[in-house]
Amino acid sequence: MALLEIRRKSLVNPESMYLHNYRKNVTSQLGEDGVIEKIFEIAGTPNKWCVEFGAWDGKHFSNTWSLLNIKGWRGVLIEGDRDRFVELENNYNGSKNAVLLNTYIQVDGDNSLDAILQETDVPSDFDFLSIDVDGMDWYIWDSLAGYRPRVVIIEFNPTIPNDIYFVQDMDMSVNHGSSLLAMIDLAKRKGYELVATTEWNAFFVQEELFPLFGIQDNDIDSMHSVDRFESRLFQLYDGTLVLGGCAHLVWKGIPIHQNDVQILPVALRKYG
Repeated sequence: MALLEIRRKSLVNPESMYLHNYRKNVTSQLGEDGVIEKIFEIAGTPNKWCVEFGAWDGKHFSNTWSLLNIKGWRGVLIEGDRDRFVELENNYNGSKNAVLLNTYIQVDGDNSLDAILQETDVPSDFDFLSIDVDGMDWYIWDSLAGYRPRVVIIEFNPTIPNDIYFVQDMDMSVNHGSSLLAMIDLAKRKGYELVATTEWNAFFVQEELFPLFGIQDNDIDSMHSVDRFESRLFQLYDGTLVLGGCAHLVWKGIPIHQNDVQILPVALRKYG
């Protein structure tokens, strides 16, 4: 009987990812509220403005709820789904801190993020941008030209290995996500540096703020481990494919069996 064991030594540097230790949830999903709090304790808050989309109901897994409702920030919350937007309005009924917008973000035109924000009072260097649209995140941040938020949190696909650069198709109907490596590359091009990750969110700060965090090595492998979500596939001499690592569809909860990934039937799996 074949034996399979993955013995990969983690390259994560605890000193580099110290912000991970501050994780806590108020309404966030994976401890982002605590990381955000610590980032702004270090970087300061010159204007206390935030922008979040898709905002859902403004509370469910929100990265801005505590900023707007506990810390007195102002913000723009954008949600495209009509039913969720009704819940967003209910949760912010009577609030003067938040501008609520029911629209889907596009990469250009009247519904681009630039165009939408120009209709609000948000400053060009607002403090915090949260991007979570389950697909087009990379393109929307890439399209943002007239605004340069000081801190950005953006979702990436955690099943993609650290050494793979992957950006999904530019299609609003596609929900594939993009790799952390692609997000880091985009961030550097836009003048940002990685300071923390949670399981599937990356935190970036303007490059001029980065020295404040005292992170000596923010290489992707020092900052983020994919061990929990990465599926490994290798080939045997006879054409059999072997699956290791994560053996289930993360967002569907369905197991992946090795027989499901075979290209050749058993009768054709012969060496030579």
